[in-house]
Amino acid sequence: MAMAGRIRLSFHQRVFFYLLLLCWMLVAAFLIFQYQREKTFRSELLNMELQMHNDRLIDDMQRGESIDAVTKRIVTPIPGLRITLIDSSGRVMYDNNDRIMTPVGNHNNRPEVVKARQKGMGYSVGRKSESDDTEYFYSATLAGNGSVIRSAAPYNHSLEDFLRADRTFIWIMLAITVMVSMMGYIIARKISTSIINLSNFAKKASRGERIYDSWNFPHDELGNIAGNIVNMYVQRERSHQEALKEEREKIRLKKQLTNNINHELKTPVASIKICAELMRDHPELSAEKRAEFISRICMAADRLSSMLNDVAYITRMDDGTSVIEKEDLELSELVESVAENERLRTDMTITVNVPSIRIKGNRQLLESVFRNLIDNAIMYSGGTEIKISADEKGNFVVRDNGCGIPDEHLPYIFERFYRVDKGRSRESGGTGLGLSIVKNAIAIHGGSISVSNDDGLRFDFRLS
Repeated sequence: MAMAGRIRLSFHQRVFFYLLLLCWMLVAAFLIFQYQREKTFRSELLNMELQMHNDRLIDDMQRGESIDAVTKRIVTPIPGLRITLIDSSGRVMYDNNDRIMTPVGNHNNRPEVVKARQKGMGYSVGRKSESDDTEYFYSATLAGNGSVIRSAAPYNHSLEDFLRADRTFIWIMLAITVMVSMMGYIIARKISTSIINLSNFAKKASRGERIYDSWNFPHDELGNIAGNIVNMYVQRERSHQEALKEEREKIRLKKQLTNNINHELKTPVASIKICAELMRDHPELSAEKRAEFISRICMAADRLSSMLNDVAYITRMDDGTSVIEKEDLELSELVESVAENERLRTDMTITVNVPSIRIKGNRQLLESVFRNLIDNAIMYSGGTEIKISADEKGNFVVRDNGCGIPDEHLPYIFERFYRVDKGRSRESGGTGLGLSIVKNAIAIHGGSISVSNDDGLRFDFRLS
């Protein structure tokens, strides 16, 4: 019931209320500061006048005149000014107020006397005298012999008017505040009209229309609506831009792949053609030479077949993960099976230490990952040992104890057709696509791969 009965202001009313509250708070703070500042200024002005009077008294006393004679001779700047002489011990030696007894007690604890002894002069505003119960403005000056001359101006209408701050600026500030409040009301009403524009913005965004403009909004109901609409717009545009970027990148990669394939196919095709033409044009070749050319043709054909298989892998992965079938796999068995086949073609020791890990993946792609990494170590590392290990979370490490790869080449070895040693790679039959296949296959399975030199070459990747 209490919540239901609570008055709920509209948006523009709340904006106007907060603006008005802030404006009046600033004006109040300024008025208080300015009032105290002017009051202090007037007090210091009066103190300067009394200090000048005290200095004249001290000068005449230092020339040998008695204080009584000096006070009677010198005209006081303020009617009824009370002059008191206080010695270094705080005892009153003279007071020109003949209507009372000479004050007794230690006056060194009076605020104006304390300041005078510390800084040479001091004043105190609005304190009653204990001797005559009259409120005075006190101004004290330290004399050369340790005594203090104190002038006390009694509070009367003229002194109060002098010390009172001028209040004209208060009315000026109030008038300015009223005008600012009126302007704030107009601004608040204008802000509320943006709700219509915001509603139109939301309708366009929900219909998927092209939106060219957006605004910054405050943190309120209007801001929440704007934030939701802007998020819809940004997400839609971002998805669209990412899709375009992905499509352009796919087109670029396919063009690059086509160009690279054209370049890479020339070598084995040229080798086959040359050997075949030599055998055709020179029937007198010996059987031994013919066998050599046939062997070269077979090697070029094998390299051509390997390259076409790798290109098929790359093309298949570029088409997206949606066309790649996945099944439940036991990684420890898959890795051991690949390693067992690779042991038949190398003298290097291949050690597998993979726990039981079940994932949903593509067997052919995962086999190509481990087969390409092992083949890479066999062909190029020059080492004697390959180790494959993993933990229960699917973090794999494949490393060898070979020569490694120069650090400047490491950032590029997963690029298509990139070779550290082009001559050696072609000689060994490498296509330059193996590690690119590895990287893409791991990405399809939700992972990433990195490489480093660690007493050989070390590949770290994750399958999930």
